[in-house]
Amino acid sequence: MKVCRRSFLSLIIGGAAGTALSPLPLKLMDDSSIWTQMWPWTPVPEDGEVSHVGSICTLCPGGCGITVRKVNDRAIKIEGMKGHPVNDGGICVLGLSGLQLLYGPTRVKTPLKRAGARGEGKWEKISWDKAIAEIVKKLGELREKDKSHKVACISGTDRGTVSQLLGRFLTVYGSPNFIRVPSIQDSYELTMHKMQGVQASVGFDFENADFVLSFGSGLIDGWGSPVRMIKANSKWKERGKVVQIESRLSNTAAKADKWVAINPGTEAALALAIANVIIQKSLYNTDFVKNYSSGFEEFKEMVLNEFNPDDVSQITGVSASTIESLAKSFAGSSKPLAVCGQGRGETPGSLNEFMAVYALNALVGNIDKKGGVWTVPDPDYIKWPEVEMDRTASNGMHKARIDGAGSKRYPDTRYLLDRLPNAINSGEEYPVEALFVAGANPVYTIPDSKAVKEAFNKVPFVVSFSSYMDETAANSDLILPNHVFLERYEDVPTPVGLQKPIISLSKPVVKPQFNTKHLGDVILLIAKSFGGMIAKAFPWDSYEVCLKQTLGNKWDKLINDVFWTDSNFKPAVWGGSFNTPSRKFKFVNKSKAEPIKIEGDKQTYPLILMPYNSMRLASGFIGDPPFVIKTVEDTVLKGKEILVEVNPKSARGFREGDQAILSTPKGSVKVRVHHFNGIMPGLVALPRGLGHTAYDEYLADKGVNFNELIGPVEDPVSGLNAAWGIRAKLTRA
Repeated sequence: MKVCRRSFLSLIIGGAAGTALSPLPLKLMDDSSIWTQMWPWTPVPEDGEVSHVGSICTLCPGGCGITVRKVNDRAIKIEGMKGHPVNDGGICVLGLSGLQLLYGPTRVKTPLKRAGARGEGKWEKISWDKAIAEIVKKLGELREKDKSHKVACISGTDRGTVSQLLGRFLTVYGSPNFIRVPSIQDSYELTMHKMQGVQASVGFDFENADFVLSFGSGLIDGWGSPVRMIKANSKWKERGKVVQIESRLSNTAAKADKWVAINPGTEAALALAIANVIIQKSLYNTDFVKNYSSGFEEFKEMVLNEFNPDDVSQITGVSASTIESLAKSFAGSSKPLAVCGQGRGETPGSLNEFMAVYALNALVGNIDKKGGVWTVPDPDYIKWPEVEMDRTASNGMHKARIDGAGSKRYPDTRYLLDRLPNAINSGEEYPVEALFVAGANPVYTIPDSKAVKEAFNKVPFVVSFSSYMDETAANSDLILPNHVFLERYEDVPTPVGLQKPIISLSKPVVKPQFNTKHLGDVILLIAKSFGGMIAKAFPWDSYEVCLKQTLGNKWDKLINDVFWTDSNFKPAVWGGSFNTPSRKFKFVNKSKAEPIKIEGDKQTYPLILMPYNSMRLASGFIGDPPFVIKTVEDTVLKGKEILVEVNPKSARGFREGDQAILSTPKGSVKVRVHHFNGIMPGLVALPRGLGHTAYDEYLADKGVNFNELIGPVEDPVSGLNAAWGIRAKLTRA
């Protein structure tokens, strides 16, 4: 059967939810199989015994359960696992394409040592013993000179045993610089700490909410678990409403019951204006406010005095009547839920915005209630003995963090990765002598790519544990490739946004295809090579032994069922869910109506450039496999050229498809113009997930990386990156 590109895209994406939510139709799978044979490296499996293995997809933070079909020892198909609490049988297009990441040419097949200049692409093979010996020698020399604090590690997560082993090693070695990749998780953790006094993850009971008020969250554009959110969206169509507040008509806005266009960066002001109406008309939950909250009177005074809907309308561009309507609809629903965080949630955002939106949930008393926002403790199963530190480690751990997290200026913020490049480049702090990167691709994902590369070039020793030749690996000195997710054991704690604690187990579906090694085992080998207290902190013979002992009596269930849930977990009752000094929810009474100021002046750069996310573009540490990149619309990517969305009123003589130069204070790139009425005048938009310089011919050199055109803007409260856009201009190419 012949399948044209347009027909293929219609089949694959269809009604966005269709293919993501259920096993793909037989005919579609037949067509996609034909399509995938176009890749020259795709193997055709021989006939043999068919088996199925359950595991977990870790290609994004969603943590979906998967079932992998095998013929003999070769994996041939990935499907969603029925009954898994996150996705219950569904799978997204990235998860569906996971086999191309297992068998594709982007794999790093053996340890590599740089043989040329950084980024030149010249490598020589090195044995695992020699690679680990080089690391131990370098770290040993730094430690002998009392420079252990000058070692840093960037990790994609701080949850689960692998990241905890990394953090444990840095601690006993003597470095405070374990740094997690930023996301809305950082902002929500801080919000819950300040307003509830707890250290926990935030969960959203989307499945039971009947009115979802989303301040720019791309709920069906890749937020959280894409499959879970699309399933929830289907339920809302039956018994609920979704209002999407953002400056661009995203897929989420298009599928919502109502799209409210807003001036970008003014979401906090709008949330507080909605709070104004709720308070003024006494629509709030009096029981919660009176008996389980503190600071309400001060919050009320601020909101009523400073966030009148008529005044806020001038700031946000949202009419006062719409503000009043939103407030009444939200407060009048039985299970209303407010959520924020731009797009897929890969950038933290303004803490004022998060606290303002969170306050709406508190006003209607929908915290730790069905259909509301839940306080979710991390599963408490990693109970290793405290490490013993020698003098060097103790001295190193007393040094200030290189990123400024936990400092006097930002005492409550745990990680500030976006500040790291400037800290290295400015030389104001101590230099970083060695940098390790695991489960992350910071050279591609951190804003201001030029400054990030400059910072990497100033670090004498960079080690990547990437399974793929990504941008960070390409700019490293050593690559010690980890097994890919289908080749390894790894625990996956509660995914971001899920309202109940679970533990899932990623299991090896096939044996390692190449000369790779589990990152957990590499950490153990490095630690044991040091001897002394460092080795003593790692008593396990292998990562698998460590994982099995750590999971204890959960191990057998995880091996059999792939996931474990706490059957006794219930959301905390109001009287016991807050750990503030008053033991009550705290309404924070300090906020600002003005949006976070972005880079650039209006006279030089009359437009505002904003990013957007797409389900078809992976924009984290994993890049699109060939199967996925071929689903990208030609209004986003045409050949190798990226298209910038422009409202026709702002096009200024640019016709559809015209070439142009898009410039910001950070750089200039060539683009093509795409007229789009779904974006507000004065704004232009580019997708995240393109512009890779690494990976393979199917992904590299297509479009531009949005992070080349924007830099971080520090939130004055948290220090986290709060940039929602950057000023820009379009000129003739």
